[in-house]
Amino acid sequence: MAWMLLFLLAMNIRPLSESAPNRQPQLAAADGQVGMVFGSGGSILFAQSKDNGETFAAPVRVATLPVLALGRHRGPRIVFAGKTILISAVGGRTPVTGTHAHGLAADGDLLLWRSTDGGRTWSQPAVINDVPRAAREGLHALAADAQGHAAAVWLDLRAQGTRLYGAFSDDAGLTWSKNLLVYESPAGTICECCHPSLISAGNGDFVVMFRNVLEGMRDMYTLRVRNGKVVSELQKAGLNSWPLKACPMDGGSVAFENGKIISAWRREEMVFLAEPGREIPLGRGKDVSMAVGKKGPYVAWSDGSRVQISQPGSTAAVTLSQSGAFPVLAALSDGSVLAAWEEGGSIATRRLR
Repeated sequence: MAWMLLFLLAMNIRPLSESAPNRQPQLAAADGQVGMVFGSGGSILFAQSKDNGETFAAPVRVATLPVLALGRHRGPRIVFAGKTILISAVGGRTPVTGTHAHGLAADGDLLLWRSTDGGRTWSQPAVINDVPRAAREGLHALAADAQGHAAAVWLDLRAQGTRLYGAFSDDAGLTWSKNLLVYESPAGTICECCHPSLISAGNGDFVVMFRNVLEGMRDMYTLRVRNGKVVSELQKAGLNSWPLKACPMDGGSVAFENGKIISAWRREEMVFLAEPGREIPLGRGKDVSMAVGKKGPYVAWSDGSRVQISQPGSTAAVTLSQSGAFPVLAALSDGSVLAAWEEGGSIATRRLR
């Protein structure tokens, strides 16, 4: 198919206020529905599509927090847990003072809201971390399956160093387990400000990916968690390593393709698509997202002010936007893929074939 036919639909969700741009979109899709969540100032906004992302209803305000973590892959997350919609975010009442950016709360907790009526109304927030302030770094991931199993993981600061913690639900987010230490590095910390990724394999089985710190290398690793327990050895993503004495503030994306775990992420200035035994360089950039459509994996990333995307079977990336940032992708029920990103204070979307 010619690349000129890649873009099926374009639309923008404009900010409610010029002083509070729409930021950090996230997508979830199931059975022809798409849910989008994003931040605007201290507000969490939800927009719904009932036609596979062709159109979106006006955004609904889920909550407004005194301090909402936004920026560098912080911000709210969204999943469908059966017929329940779950939205998570890190927020608090007291802003971080000094040089730490991104709207972080000094008393930041991981909060979760539920909707059982298709997103029209939302519950009061539940606190997922069982040690107060432990989620204040603001970086987390959320996943769920059609049976109502849900999982959340986050960078945790309850002790010295950064660890990966998680919590799990078997009733579509109504109740949550005690927090589980998913991983702690023998180096004393995992990467301090790279967001984790999380996907569901169904039936309470999840795969988490995060950037580790091992022997001076900051590479991506995956673990399987089933029924609230770690059930696999640590697996490195990709073939080579990144020696780095700082945090790149950049995670990645993980997915299943034909039953195998694949991932996309940045190492140095290059974006890679990795599958067992090999890695494929896609182009220069950062802020990577991936979704697997009927033709295979689509990977989007930022390259300066441009949003780039790699389509299955192509050797060259295509520009989605000349002035966008922080793309996110979601696989739709018809096999196509929906992209969303920040652009000029709005959230831009495109359907991809």
